[in-house]
Amino acid sequence: MSAALPTVPVLHSEWIKIRSLRGTFGALLAIFVATAGIQALTAAAIGQAEAGSMGDDPLLASYYGINFGQIAAFAFGATALSSEFHNGALCTSLTAVPHRTRFYLSKMAVVGGLAFLVGQVTGLATFVGGQAFMGPYALELGSAGTYRAVFGSGVYLTLMALFAAGLTAVLRSAAAVLSLLIPFVLMVSFVVGATAGGVAQYLPDRAGQVVMRAETVGDLGPWSGLGVLALWTAAALLGGWVAVRRRNV
Repeated sequence: MSAALPTVPVLHSEWIKIRSLRGTFGALLAIFVATAGIQALTAAAIGQAEAGSMGDDPLLASYYGINFGQIAAFAFGATALSSEFHNGALCTSLTAVPHRTRFYLSKMAVVGGLAFLVGQVTGLATFVGGQAFMGPYALELGSAGTYRAVFGSGVYLTLMALFAAGLTAVLRSAAAVLSLLIPFVLMVSFVVGATAGGVAQYLPDRAGQVVMRAETVGDLGPWSGLGVLALWTAAALLGGWVAVRRRNV
């Protein structure tokens, strides 16, 4: 198993790949811009209109922007993997790193590490920046659940990026993955949530966002909800690993 573990040179090469891909690196930065930026703009526009103007749960409302930031996380994870399936890039990568498991784990470690780093900065900036425009309805950092939400929001974005990356390894197409995931979280999840009762709480986005709620709804708590999302992500990553190991270049 140790022979399959990522090594520093392989991790470094994966970082160079991501940094050199403008679309992928741009998507990584867009996680911060979309989440924190839209949160601040929305709070500035309607945050002081009345109590509950941004949602019934004030803590979850502090992360309204994450609905848009998760799309950037999908794009980051998907494009980081899809670049390997164009113009013989995967063949070149496997020539440099013949052990497919090491190659796959290294790529996912870099994708996950970068998403986690940006996610944690984004989580803090989104909360602090948004609350600055909430006036008398602002929450203080340190209020009940706020530290959990800040940390959990970063983990949520990380898991969403890895979820998209795993699916891309299976489907070999960022366009296919994004055309599946974006409508799912923007439309299907809300429709199913309104009609399917308790089943909807186990969908990836709904389960993961419980960590950003002040009050839990349904059977899942903050960390168990994040755990459900982690299981979805693990299943996608496992599927991607199997696909990379078994498919011809």
